[in-house]
Amino acid sequence: QVQLVESGGGLVQPGGSLRLSCAASGQIFMLNSVGWYRQAPGKERELVASITRGGRTNYADSTKGRFAISRNVPMTTVYLQMNNLKPEDTAVYYCNGPSPSRTYWGQGTQVTVSS
Repeated sequence: QVQLVESGGGLVQPGGSLRLSCAASGQIFMLNSVGWYRQAPGKERELVASITRGGRTNYADSTKGRFAISRNVPMTTVYLQMNNLKPEDTAVYYCNGPSPSRTYWGQGTQVTVSS
């Protein structure tokens, strides 16, 4: 089993920054990558960014150049640095950890971008 716990969400003005954290515990050796997803009201959940255990990153086109994903070496913590936030970034952000047997999700953290 793997547990994923997100933190760091909140209310920020347009153009502001936030850093989200995903704390992973349990059998994290089963995870080869960790990703951040988001879901806005009335929309489907979408990939924001992901990072492999080896450090390879992948970003959605809408977040390239503004968001940066990183992790510590044990991959017990994965960060999402979000800069130049826009109102359309408002969503619940979820941490995602795919394993051979199942995909793990955190409970989500709300990010609201509004003036």
